Order: sequence, then structure tokens, then C-alpha cells
Amino acid sequence: MLVLSRKKGESVIIQDEIEITVLGVEGDTVRIGISAPKNVDIFRKEIYLSIQEANRESAAQSEAGIHNLLQHFKNPK
Repeated sequence: MLVLSRKKGESVIIQDEIEITVLGVEGDTVRIGISAPKNVDIFRKEIYLSIQEANRESAAQSEAGIHNLLQHFKNPK
């Protein structure tokens, strides 16, 4: 992990396209602004993890449904 110190108004650039700017610091809260191309998804980590879990659950349900469908065709009644 790269660790940097930045002051209010200072930025970090990632791969020429993403700019992260420190907008303000109040106590232990840091406000940041992110400029990135529209095709780059940006999520708070807790939201990202929630989306990943929902995707895993959906994939598991799809797998179970496909498995049941295949079993039905292998052993028709």
C-alpha cells in the first residue's frame, strides 16, 4: 500500500485519468473529491462489498437452478 500525506487542496493522480483531491479535514473525517472517466465505477468500500456479496448469492442461486434443470433432463419423470 502506498501511503501519502496530502493537505487540503492537494491531489493524487492515478494513471493519467483519475484525480483524487483532499477537499477538507474536520476531526477524523477527510472529505475527498474524485475525478474519473464515466466508465470508471467508484464505490464506498462498504457498498462495494455489499454488491460483491449480492453477486455471489445470485451466482450461487443461478448455479443451483442450472444444476436442478440439468438433473431434470438427466432423470425426466
